Amino acid sequence: MEAVLLERFKDPALARELIGTIETLAQLHSGSLAEERPLRLMEVCGSHTVAIAKSGIASVLPHNIQLISGPGCPVCVTAGRDVDRIIALTKIPNVTLTTFGDMLRVPGSTSSLQQQKAHGAHVEVVYSPLDALALAAQDPSGHYVFVGVGFETTTPLVAATIQRAAARGLDNFTVLAVHKQVPPALNALAVDDELALDGLILPGHVSTILGVEPFVILAEHYGIPAVICGFEPVDILLAINMLLVQITRGQAQIEIAYSRAVNPEGNPTARCTLSEVFDVCDASWRGLGFIPNSGHCINAEYAAFDAGRRFDVDALTEPTVEPKGCRCGSVLRGALRPSDCPLFGKPCTPANPIGPCMVSSEGSCAASYSYQLVG
Repeated sequence: MEAVLLERFKDPALARELIGTIETLAQLHSGSLAEERPLRLMEVCGSHTVAIAKSGIASVLPHNIQLISGPGCPVCVTAGRDVDRIIALTKIPNVTLTTFGDMLRVPGSTSSLQQQKAHGAHVEVVYSPLDALALAAQDPSGHYVFVGVGFETTTPLVAATIQRAAARGLDNFTVLAVHKQVPPALNALAVDDELALDGLILPGHVSTILGVEPFVILAEHYGIPAVICGFEPVDILLAINMLLVQITRGQAQIEIAYSRAVNPEGNPTARCTLSEVFDVCDASWRGLGFIPNSGHCINAEYAAFDAGRRFDVDALTEPTVEPKGCRCGSVLRGALRPSDCPLFGKPCTPANPIGPCMVSSEGSCAASYSYQLVG
């Protein structure tokens, strides 16, 4: 089995070496600490979740190393109320909703964007907020709303797009911002006694923007070691290796295993653009609930480009009802494996998703189903 899996790695020799080192470190942990439970390492990036599932990394790890998927899919963590707010915009005359493709099939309380489009609503899939801005510029008679869903990786580009709209005087373009910040969510997971996390595999893309500093509290205050990781399977094995070294030494630090893309300072220019357009605000997360100061909201200077203010979206939104039986929230928290949800693989599949974890290409349920992970 291991030989077959190693063929999926670009550098099988390095992968074999890392697996051997991980096995040695895992034996040291078992012998010295005599833990009855496995070490619990959480990856908090949807791209990592997919890479782990596709490469079969979990199946070659020692029995006392457990990988857990966290809230790393921005579409998945969008709260049910916010999904309903997005859908409500499609009911406004002369409004075209523009969104990334993953949002189309996310179920709301009674509909989805895909269903609304089928019933005649104006919904367009775009690959960038700049595409939505271009549509608004080409059609001044209509109004175009971009759905701002994402983490710190994509929020600066949305901010720059709003600045460009302001500079061009495009008053027929707005953004419904439901952006999330990763560090506050990790702080919430760090104090979750049920999870009892031993280490964190931190997102590479988010870290290119944030750098190291926002994650330091995880190590210094909560005592949880963490490693910023790239997206190749070997990158993930290296991060696991580095976490185990810290754990066996009784250390807790934030390390970078993705230095080819991440520097400790991150990207100050992107953060500056973000802060010029967005304020920090409270946000609700699917699975994690209300987390103070974990969102980004359009500030007063750019209020004219806030779709929530322009259209009083909350007044248009129907009461939110969560899908019955769906345990996506528990999966996002890392408290439940996808296969332990009673709907997984039965009524809920990528072809017929009941919850967003089975919709998004980065959702842990979709990854588990697609690559036949049932443990």
